[in-house]
Amino acid sequence: MPSTHDYIDDQRNSNIQVYINGKFYHRAKANISVMDSGFLLGDGVWEGIRLYNNSLIHIEDHLNRLYYGAKSISMDIPLSKKEVRLAILETIKKNNMESDVHIRLIVSRGIKKTPYQNPKVTISPPTIVIIPEYKKASEDVKKNGITIGTVRTIRDDRTQDPKVNSLSKHNCIAACIEANMLGVDEGLMLDPHGFVSTCNSTNFFIVKNNEVWTSTGQYCLNGVTRKSVIRLCRQYNIPVFERNFSLRDVHSSDEIFVTGTFSGVIPVISVDKIIIGGGIRGKITKNLQDWYSLDLENVAKQNE
Repeated sequence: MPSTHDYIDDQRNSNIQVYINGKFYHRAKANISVMDSGFLLGDGVWEGIRLYNNSLIHIEDHLNRLYYGAKSISMDIPLSKKEVRLAILETIKKNNMESDVHIRLIVSRGIKKTPYQNPKVTISPPTIVIIPEYKKASEDVKKNGITIGTVRTIRDDRTQDPKVNSLSKHNCIAACIEANMLGVDEGLMLDPHGFVSTCNSTNFFIVKNNEVWTSTGQYCLNGVTRKSVIRLCRQYNIPVFERNFSLRDVHSSDEIFVTGTFSGVIPVISVDKIIIGGGIRGKITKNLQDWYSLDLENVAKQNE
């Protein structure tokens, strides 16, 4: 079954060096304490960052979101944004990496004195981990797309802020498990009011009458690629709207696609077993893929 995170296996990943709190460890020996807040409680924030042609794509947006999330959970990251960026660059250099790399940046609250949720029992500074991997998205998935099914798990703000990229991913994992049980690639999550919100690991868009619609953003992670696609629509004069819309709108749409840092723009060929756009990648989706690829090239050149 295809996935938005399908990638070409690369043997070089078996020997990567992982950054943990300023030191480097071979992947097989990159360990943290069982008393770490991230392991015990999922207490922390993270970002997925793309290295393309020696450029950290949209790094400022990612760091801004990381620090927003940390502030939201009352966690002080001990490094400045500049220092975190330098740590990422050091990790890339350590691994002799240049392009087609996905970087997982993780910040947990730190080591606990005892396995208890209260931040007051944290006895160390936050744990900072940087995991770089050679990962190139599957071209087959980009062309042939994925399937989606609506799940019962909703995306809301009653338990945690859905705009925070939290280490606690239970909400999305629950939706992912439902999607697996439905035999589809991603789960489509609704908000508390019954409107379409997001997928379990990607942002969701539909195309109707040559207009692009996505959710208001109130109940989903405000994705960096989501932001780029909205900008590209405006740049190329495609009407784009952040608005409330229903499953009925989804089922009757002309095209559907999802977005994410790793995969970029991925077509969706069916939702709830309803074939969309004849089951093939739509014209606007293909254009956005091409424009997004061109945008990556431009960003990389600007950062040279």
